[in-house]
Amino acid sequence: MKYIIDLTVRSVENLSPKHVLIKLTDHQPLPEMLPGQFVEVRVDGSPATFLRRPISIHFVDKVHNELWLMVAMIGDGTRQMGRLQAGDTLNCVLPLGNAFTMPAAKDEKVLLVGGGVGVAPMLYLGSALHAQGIQPTFLLGGRTAQDLLELDIFNRYGRVCVTTEDGSLGEKGFVTNHSVLNEHFDRICTCGPTPMMKAVAHYAKEHDITCEVSLENLMACGLGACLCCVEKTTEGNLCVCKEGPVFNIHRLLW
Repeated sequence: MKYIIDLTVRSVENLSPKHVLIKLTDHQPLPEMLPGQFVEVRVDGSPATFLRRPISIHFVDKVHNELWLMVAMIGDGTRQMGRLQAGDTLNCVLPLGNAFTMPAAKDEKVLLVGGGVGVAPMLYLGSALHAQGIQPTFLLGGRTAQDLLELDIFNRYGRVCVTTEDGSLGEKGFVTNHSVLNEHFDRICTCGPTPMMKAVAHYAKEHDITCEVSLENLMACGLGACLCCVEKTTEGNLCVCKEGPVFNIHRLLW
């Protein structure tokens, strides 16, 4: 079931010069949300922003009844979101889309690969795996050390490996260059820039590893009505917001 809710901003934390962490709450328990799903946010106070903005569900803190959103301030809408203050209201449609597939066996070795703001859904997924008794490995990539956010929180739920393009933190290069890929994994989940996800998908196919990707196509409505997020798949053109955003790589024409 989908809900349209006015959520209250509990806090806004600057994670970097271009990223904020927005924690939202409500007077009643938040709806059930799954790792991989997203919300569509209405941006008020921005004349240039007419459409809602899709934001990945970064984390759900059930103890404090909080929904966390990691927002990269790259346009008028997201910059306006970065100006929110505690006590403000944010109108959200949630939860939208499908979720990552949870492993059936507790002994599966799971690799979670995130790049850029694509690290956001990996935290909630990692926490869900941890709660299920699985210790995931996070592989997080950024251009510089400044782009790698909340590593201490990721460490609570699994092993964290990092890469930076300039070598300022972790191993130098892209995520697909990291030495952890020499280990055996049963499942890979990834989100980030399309070239990165395609490279991860290629690696998974080469090694016959189950792999799901969370696509970041432009999504205006979140309901499959506007058709601006269409992706070509083995089943024809599908709306990422409705049929995804999570896809098994064998459904994609990659």
